[in-house]
Amino acid sequence: MKIINLKDCKQFTVGDGSFLREVFNPKKDNLNIRYSLAQAQVQTGQKTKPHKLKYSEIYYVLRGVGIMHIDKEENVVRENDAVYIPPGTVQWVENIGKRTLDFLCIVDPAWEPECEEIMK
Repeated sequence: MKIINLKDCKQFTVGDGSFLREVFNPKKDNLNIRYSLAQAQVQTGQKTKPHKLKYSEIYYVLRGVGIMHIDKEENVVRENDAVYIPPGTVQWVENIGKRTLDFLCIVDPAWEPECEEIMK
């Protein structure tokens, strides 16, 4: 059994500008899984940079409200919403709420910096 508390995960800024805490990544944790799990935050009034991943991704919103952009689509997302992001699509999220937008990210196969391209 492996248990990790979020507060024990180091927070860092990723290429899209969000704050990330990587919880599980099989490439770092020697786990028999293909996916990675991380918690991300976007501060009030901020948005991530448009970017795309080579892999599929799911966001699960824990708290806050935002607008999710995937290619030319956009929709409001809020607590308990799950969003599927197909591989190779341009994505970004903007926080339109009054509190931090807090969400989980599941990437399959596991996220690594090389799988992400920041759009100019």
